[in-house]
Amino acid sequence: MEYEDIRVTKGDPAAIIMIDRPKVLNAIRYRTMLEIQDALNDMASDDAVRVVVLTGAGDRAFISGGDISIMSRGAGYVETLAEVPRGQAIATEIENFPKPVVARINGVALGGGTELAMCCDLRIAVDTAIMGLPEITLGIIPGYGGTQRLPRLIGMSKAGEMILLGEPVSATEAFRVGLLNRVVPASELDREVEKVCARLSEMSPVALHMAKAAMNSGIQADLRTGLEMEARCFSLTFGTEDRVEGMKAFLEKRKPQFKGY
Repeated sequence: MEYEDIRVTKGDPAAIIMIDRPKVLNAIRYRTMLEIQDALNDMASDDAVRVVVLTGAGDRAFISGGDISIMSRGAGYVETLAEVPRGQAIATEIENFPKPVVARINGVALGGGTELAMCCDLRIAVDTAIMGLPEITLGIIPGYGGTQRLPRLIGMSKAGEMILLGEPVSATEAFRVGLLNRVVPASELDREVEKVCARLSEMSPVALHMAKAAMNSGIQADLRTGLEMEARCFSLTFGTEDRVEGMKAFLEKRKPQFKGY
């Protein structure tokens, strides 16, 4: 696929997917989601990619939301109902991607920006970032998982306040309620993201995948089902060379060299 909305850079250890629509502050449209999906499909089979970073171009916005100029064109119930689940499915692909995905939140992250950030495993933001789900002020509601992921992430009370009032929160408040993992000054954002990516790249790719699978499945199930999923994922790691290497390295007091199998 030829990309119009994103730029992809593959580095060591992280590959970067950058939303690049500066005229609309990196607002997303359905094509943007398809391009992200295509990039992820390529990275999933690339063993050199250990971590994926999702970010926005420039220093003003991560993703400012959905592209209102497109959404305002009058799509009806039937058309919207047909398209939205496809976008939701791509968001879920980000969430369930077999490799860690880090959101580098370099500015405004509203609406779809907050929704896609919540699909990432870790969220690192500049201290001037703003997050929120303001869709209610447009006469609509979040449609890419916001009403489902936000309560699971920060609890029903605060999520209800953010969704029903449509008021954004500062990076400091987002960190306080658990929506962000880390908040840093703009001058330290890249360094912090690189540090986290380097740490993730040192881990066993198989173990990272299994940990994500156990958490993502368990959070949507009862405790008993979640524990069963954890047991299966735990057991699968015991059939890998990475498990042998990790325990051998521990006993030999050296750094493990994980291969991903």
